[in-house]
Amino acid sequence: MKFGSPFYSGRTLRVGTLALFTLLVLLPSLAAAQQVKVDLDPPQTKIEWTLVATMHTVHGTFKLKSGSITFDAKTGDASGELIVAAASGETDNASRDKKMQKDVLESQRYPDITFVPKHVTGKLAEHGASEIQVQGVFRIHGADHDLTLSMSVEQTGDQVKASTNFVVPYQEWGMKNPSTFLLTVEKTVNVSVSAVGHITTAGAQSTAH
Repeated sequence: MKFGSPFYSGRTLRVGTLALFTLLVLLPSLAAAQQVKVDLDPPQTKIEWTLVATMHTVHGTFKLKSGSITFDAKTGDASGELIVAAASGETDNASRDKKMQKDVLESQRYPDITFVPKHVTGKLAEHGASEIQVQGVFRIHGADHDLTLSMSVEQTGDQVKASTNFVVPYQEWGMKNPSTFLLTVEKTVNVSVSAVGHITTAGAQSTAH
C-alpha cells in the first residue's frame, strides 16, 4: 500500500486525532498538582531536646500526640497540624520536671505545643532522599511564632522518615528562665525531631470534594 493512498491518509488522520483527543483528556490530570499527605506515627516519632546548664547538659524528651501534613506539590501550599503534649516533657528528674512544667511551660494553662505548616519548598522525591523546607507557625506557651524547618526526608514505598533540628529561644518567647544562684542555664533549647509516617498522594481534583 502506498503511503499517499487516500485510505492510508484517512486512517492515519483518524488514529492521530484519537491519540490527540486522548492526550487532551489525560493532560489536565497529569498536569494537576498532586496533593501529598503525611500522617505521622506518634509511637515511632522521637522528640528530644537539650539545654546547656552549668557543668552539664540537660537532656529531655516530649511525646507527639498527633501529626498530619497535607501539601500541594505544585504550589507548596500546606495545611495540617502537629500536636505535642506539653505535660509529656521530662528529663528523668522528678523535681526538675515539676519545676519545668509549673514555672516554665505552665503546661496546665497551655497544654499543647503545636506546629501548623503553611508552605513547603523543595521537591519531594517519589523514592529515596529529599531535602525540603517547611514554613509554618509554632505555638508554645500561648504565643505564635513563625518557624521554618529544614527537613531531611527518606521515602520507601508509602513509608516516610523525616528529621529536623531547630532552636527555641524560650526566654525571648516569654517563658521563665529556670536559672538559680547555683545553676545557670542557656536561654535557648535545641530540639531534634525524628519522625516516621505514611504518605499518600491524590490528584487535586479528587481532593476538592
